[in-house]
Amino acid sequence: MAHLLVVSPAPQTDPALPALELLGQHRARQIPLAAAQLVDAPEADVIIVDARTDLVSARGLCRVLRTAGGSAPVLLVTTEGGLAAVTSEWQVDDVILPTAGPAEVDARIRLAQGRAPTGPEATRVQTSGLTIDESSYSAKAHGRPLDLTYREFQLLHFLATHPSRAFTREQLLSEVWGYDYYGGTRTVDVHVRRLRAKLGDLEQLIGTVRNVGYRFAVPDEEASPAA
Repeated sequence: MAHLLVVSPAPQTDPALPALELLGQHRARQIPLAAAQLVDAPEADVIIVDARTDLVSARGLCRVLRTAGGSAPVLLVTTEGGLAAVTSEWQVDDVILPTAGPAEVDARIRLAQGRAPTGPEATRVQTSGLTIDESSYSAKAHGRPLDLTYREFQLLHFLATHPSRAFTREQLLSEVWGYDYYGGTRTVDVHVRRLRAKLGDLEQLIGTVRNVGYRFAVPDEEASPAA
């Protein structure tokens, strides 16, 4: 039996995969299609993302799932018309039409589970009074929880896991926001400014490299992430 997490737009009156109701060997739980819901989401063997009515949000969520380092395979449910928009950048393991029958759905779930690699353990960074826990998407400064947005956490985590290395604003946009982000590099400056304000007396950890961009300003040996 596989534990399935079905992520669908809320409210959703019709199931993403009607055939799932005929598969008694699998247990499915549904949550709204929103990145914030993933924080308290139950563990799952397979995640099914419903993209039938909102391709943009579904695409962003699929990328979030991969960026967060989850190891569960992601299956995308979309209509035939939506298939044209699905590319490798979605980072999903398989695509299923909502009209797929029970046998096909069951086979795709089993195949996805069989192909799923054993992912790396989430990293935990501790340095200079700062603690970043990727598994819980939380960060603390001198034991004080930091109220970070998802993107602020991603930016801080990325810099902290590449200590002392300078990144241009364009590189940070690519690594943290993704190649599909169309905003300007000023977005990076805004997020860095907000991060520094929340870090308080640890704001110097995010250093400015003149004419380049930003770096996590601690010695390599101090900031080595521990699995």
